[in-house]
Amino acid sequence: MAGIFVAVFWAILVSFLAVVLVRLAQTLRATTKLVADVTEQAVPLLTDASATVRSAQTQLDKVDAIASDVQEVTSNASALSTTVASTFGGPLVKVAAFGYGVRQALGRRPAPASEAEPVRSRSSARRTVVVGRTVPSARGRGRDRRSSRGQKD
Repeated sequence: MAGIFVAVFWAILVSFLAVVLVRLAQTLRATTKLVADVTEQAVPLLTDASATVRSAQTQLDKVDAIASDVQEVTSNASALSTTVASTFGGPLVKVAAFGYGVRQALGRRPAPASEAEPVRSRSSARRTVVVGRTVPSARGRGRDRRSSRGQKD
């Protein structure tokens, strides 16, 4: 009886192991097929990625060349600006000051004596602001100065 029991136990155990081995073989076949499919799809993807990286590197090299050219143009423009400012800046300021002086001189010319009524000079009505206080203009200052000192005419 014990022998039959052991034989049946071994038969069940072998059947169970056979089923497990068959399923393991199916799993290994599916895994092998999956790895083969992934390899077939990964190789073209890696080739495309490699080509894209090379193209990006080429474009970055071009951008780097453009950036260095822009930097050179900027430095040249700065040097040109400095040269123009030093060459023309001083003389232009002098010409502008001269023109201002001429306009001021022409504006303060006395009125012609041929006119019938005396014309009041524009400069006598002007006031100059100096550091926050108003002072009389240069003309007529003598009269203002005497009156401000308390002297009577």
